[in-house]
Amino acid sequence: MSEFIIVTDSSADLDTGMARELDVQVLPLGFVLEDHTYYNYPDNREMDPHVFYDRLRQGEVATTNAVNVAQYTETLEPLLQAGQDVLVLAFSSGLSTTYNSSAIAVEELSAKYPERKLYTVDTLCASLGQGLLVWYAAQQRNKGWSIEEVRDWVEEHKLNLCHQFTVDDLHFLKRGGRISAATAMVGSMLHIKPILHVDGEGHLINIGKARGRQASLKAMVDRMEETSIDSGSLTVFISHGDCLEDARTVAEMVKERFGVQDVYINYVGPVIGAHSGPGTLALFYMGTER
Repeated sequence: MSEFIIVTDSSADLDTGMARELDVQVLPLGFVLEDHTYYNYPDNREMDPHVFYDRLRQGEVATTNAVNVAQYTETLEPLLQAGQDVLVLAFSSGLSTTYNSSAIAVEELSAKYPERKLYTVDTLCASLGQGLLVWYAAQQRNKGWSIEEVRDWVEEHKLNLCHQFTVDDLHFLKRGGRISAATAMVGSMLHIKPILHVDGEGHLINIGKARGRQASLKAMVDRMEETSIDSGSLTVFISHGDCLEDARTVAEMVKERFGVQDVYINYVGPVIGAHSGPGTLALFYMGTER
C-alpha cells in the first residue's frame, strides 16, 4: 500500500486504467442533461463520452456540479479511519468551487483526526492538465517522497503545467460568456478557431486565433515549441471532445517535432466539455511558463 493516498476529481479526465496505474482515487463530478444528474466516473459507467457529445451536437444543454463538502468528507474520512494520510489535488479554483469544498472538508477532518496528515492543493489546472499534474505527483510518491515533499513539489511546479486548447464550435464559448455573440458569428463564418490556455490564476482565457482547424492544431504545437522544457523527454497528455483523429494528429506532430515518446490521449470529460463543446482539442506538457 502507498505511504499516502492521492485523491483527485474527475475533471482530471483520467480513465480507469490510468487511475489504477497511478494508484489514485477519483471523486466523480456531476453533470446534468435533460434535468437528470449523471456522475462522471473514470470508467464512464453512467454515460459514454461519445453519447454525451452526440447529445450536445443535437442541441441539448449540459450543466455541471462541483464536488461538495459532504462528498469530500464521505471519501476522505474512511481513508483517515484506516490510518492513511491523504493528499488532495483539486480542480482549478478559477473554474470551479471544487477546491473550496475540499479545503473546508480538509480543515474539518484535520481537526477530527489530528494524528493524520491531510492536505489539499488547488492545482489551478483543468482536464488532462490536472491529470498530468496528478501523474507527476504519483511518480514522486512512488520514488518514496513524503506527502509534504510531493505537496510542495506540486505547489512549486503547477504553474509550469502548460495548457493549450482549441475548440471547433464557437457556440459553446459564446454561451459561457468567453466570447461575444458577434465574435462567435464572424468567427464561424470565417472559420476562425481560438487558441486558449489556462492562466496562472486557473482561468481559461483566449490567447490567439488561427484560420481553420488544421492551423489551430499546428498553432498549439508551435506554442509548445516556444514554452516546453526538455521536449524529447516530456510526457505529453492530449484530451479531445470526441475528435480522436485530431488528437492522434497532434500526437504525431509532437512526436515528429520533439521526439516525444510518451503521449496519453483521453476524452475531455463533461465538466469541461459542457462549456467547450464537441471538437475541443487540448495539449498538456511541462514548460517554462503557462
